[in-house]
Amino acid sequence: MVKIDTIELPDFPLLLAPMEDVSDPPFRALCKEQGADVVYTEFISSEGLIRDAAKSTMKLDIYEKERPVGIQIFGANLDSMLQTVDIVTESKPDIIDINFGCPVKKVVSKGAGAGILKDIDLMVSLTKEMVKRTHLPITVKTRLGWDHESIRIVEVAERLQDVGCKAISIHGRTRAQMYKGDANWGPIAEVKNNPRMHIPVFGNGDVDTPERAMKMRDEYGLDGCMIGRASIGNPWFFKQVKHFFKTGEHLAPITIEERVEAAKRHLQMAIDWKGETLGVFETRRHYTNYFKGIPHFKEYRTKMVTSDDAKDVFDAFDAVLNDFSDYQFA
Repeated sequence: MVKIDTIELPDFPLLLAPMEDVSDPPFRALCKEQGADVVYTEFISSEGLIRDAAKSTMKLDIYEKERPVGIQIFGANLDSMLQTVDIVTESKPDIIDINFGCPVKKVVSKGAGAGILKDIDLMVSLTKEMVKRTHLPITVKTRLGWDHESIRIVEVAERLQDVGCKAISIHGRTRAQMYKGDANWGPIAEVKNNPRMHIPVFGNGDVDTPERAMKMRDEYGLDGCMIGRASIGNPWFFKQVKHFFKTGEHLAPITIEERVEAAKRHLQMAIDWKGETLGVFETRRHYTNYFKGIPHFKEYRTKMVTSDDAKDVFDAFDAVLNDFSDYQFA
């Protein structure tokens, strides 16, 4: 068993990573149904939240069926972050996660996300004050370092633990790498193997097959893995990994019927939550993966990702089901 503070999780839990415009309530619901043990919201700007920006406030929506759920926040100003902790605590998540890893320029340029990796003392002091501010467990998601020359993740993780961080998720790249090259899990294993560490250490980056999840567990000895891009348009990934762990075999391919049903539910839940315009727009990125591998699919995909009318998208789903009913996924 793995514990984040008092939250009990199964051995080697699978966590849905916080992803902007991806990890919304509809997608989190689908991933939870398919075996995700912990899900996280899209990351929320502390400055946006304290200004009551509509998009930031909307991201606080969480539902009982997705627990345990973490709300992730980012920022670099202590007063703003403490106010954000107060607001987020009122939303009653199970976990508050701090994003110290986002590599995007508009976040980093404000000293937030991975930008704070240039100032480890600030990173630690922010975490310490936020831990003191709430009864909820504070966790951290970060990267190996700012660049290859500044990797101090073993020391950083230990210092975060010492000020009260209850778990750490580490992406196996530096900020300089962005999402290029291969994730390096070696330094994450060094964090886990530090005899002073007693909080869970979760790995993140390039877990895109059940075999790689098993490698992270068995060869690197981590406590669990956080899954990001591999789950986009593929909420079944969590179930596939767990089946592989249990049997050593791959789960039977997801059928066309299951894919269409999931895509329809995803779109309908998105529309119900954020309205037709945003619901249609923000589910588009999932469709390529929902139907990945189907030959001669361009016409259908084009309709799905260019139409602003939900009915047209639903009609495209029905056409896929009708025209590819006999298609067998590998």
